[in-house]
Amino acid sequence: MSHFTSIRTEICQIEYLTQALADLGFNSVEVHEFPNPLYGFEGDIREESAEVIVRRKFISSRSNDIGFKRQADGTFIAVISDYDSQKYSGEWVKALTQRYAYHTLIKTAPEKGFTVEEEEVLEDGTIRVIIGQWV
Repeated sequence: MSHFTSIRTEICQIEYLTQALADLGFNSVEVHEFPNPLYGFEGDIREESAEVIVRRKFISSRSNDIGFKRQADGTFIAVISDYDSQKYSGEWVKALTQRYAYHTLIKTAPEKGFTVEEEEVLEDGTIRVIIGQWV
């Protein structure tokens, strides 16, 4: 039975979190108003729970659920089993956070009077976005 680890994030908007997860290949994501239990790789209910959940069947046959649990400050922590953290580690959370930031910027920039002038994905995977504002 895997132990679950929590990784703190700055993610706070569910809409952009689910878009970022889709960018990383997770198109089937559950979103709940209240925390729901996570399941282990044998289908056992774990004591961990989350509002945003990628079920194990969408990860691999030997995986546990991956969850994102809202904290008192409004941010989410990623709840990932030790087994799954081999692939979905801090680096994976960093990539997810980058995609989250991208979606946040693309959505909120026009609302604040900015336009996206240029986008570029660099060799290391970094996304470079240039925004401008006409006054």
